[in-house]
Amino acid sequence: MSALDIIGDDLKTELPSGETVRFAHLDYAASAPCAEAAAQAVAELLPRYGSVHRGTGVRSQTSTVAYEVARDVVAEFAGARPGDQVIFTRNTTDALNLLARALPPGTTTILFDGEHHANLLPWPNPLRLAAPPTPEAAVAALEVALAEVDGPAVLTVTGASNVTGEVWPVRELAEVAHAYGVRVIVDAAQLAPHHPVSLGELGADYLAFSGHKLYAPFGAGVLVGRSDWLDAAAPYLLGGGASATVGDRTGELTWADGPARHEGGTPNLLGAAALAAVCAALLIADRDALHRHEQELLARLREGLRDVPQAREVSLFGPDHPRVGIVSLALPGHDPAEVARRLGREHGIGVRAGQFCAHPLVRRLLSTENPESCGTAGTGLLRASFGLGSTSEEVDRFVTALAAVLRN
Repeated sequence: MSALDIIGDDLKTELPSGETVRFAHLDYAASAPCAEAAAQAVAELLPRYGSVHRGTGVRSQTSTVAYEVARDVVAEFAGARPGDQVIFTRNTTDALNLLARALPPGTTTILFDGEHHANLLPWPNPLRLAAPPTPEAAVAALEVALAEVDGPAVLTVTGASNVTGEVWPVRELAEVAHAYGVRVIVDAAQLAPHHPVSLGELGADYLAFSGHKLYAPFGAGVLVGRSDWLDAAAPYLLGGGASATVGDRTGELTWADGPARHEGGTPNLLGAAALAAVCAALLIADRDALHRHEQELLARLREGLRDVPQAREVSLFGPDHPRVGIVSLALPGHDPAEVARRLGREHGIGVRAGQFCAHPLVRRLLSTENPESCGTAGTGLLRASFGLGSTSEEVDRFVTALAAVLRN
């Protein structure tokens, strides 16, 4: 197997007819399957696994080196600059909550209603802008907002929508933000699995993403970015590792410097190693070829859906805007949850139904589909998403099965 082969891509499932078929996993946007690189990294580390930064034995020393090497690999993957920190977290939500607590007091957080809840809910003093109809409208709305903000501010924005898959104009937004002296935070949970991510190329000051969406489902995420706010903030988790010295009296303590300040407790070594292994594999992979394959699948899916008139693809920026391997559908007159259940039970196809932890955006998208005539479609959308290991056969199966379910 190659490093980016998918573990379990031959998983079988039994249909009510008794037929056994290969399971078609089209729910990558929720959790991607495990890549061989991640599984191999964990398997190699387990015989030597020990505590990180805590001991002098061979297990601890080996584990400490592995953990810090993982940090270096992730830094390279994210295009970290001199002085940037790489902090391991549980996932993107954890990383963004950490950063939200580290913002200087009184900072206004500017964000759009198109965000996943992980990038919508944690921020203090939020200034929420309406989800824009075009990338140009997003840039214009940001400029208006920045001109009216009094005091320090940050912009936080998704790299790619977990609902529509559309790539957001991060670089253009960052240029406007930086002209006002405003830092930029990018939720790259959906972008990183599909595109190279670089703080410099995006124009970002901070970047967050998750291992479980990046083919490394071992409970790790990461926050990468400028160190000054992180060094000045109180630790995210109080405990061992975050503390440098603890005195005999309450309040007699000093906090650790660098990433350790926000990595209190025993770190998730296996998660960090798995995430770094996938990052390393992607760094040397032919990303252009991977992108072409994904875009071919995306075009095939969207072309097939033209013959399923009951399913309407939703988008903010229009059908021609660049997007990653995610398509969400409004199903007028049908319950998306029931359709998803039948696709799984009757056809062996795993998709997602609902509002995808992006309630304001889904409501906005459904409103453009005239929800008054959509029956139970107001409960959400149906989403198909794919990536490494996905095939044209799976896409064709989904289109055929969806048409059959909607007919019956």
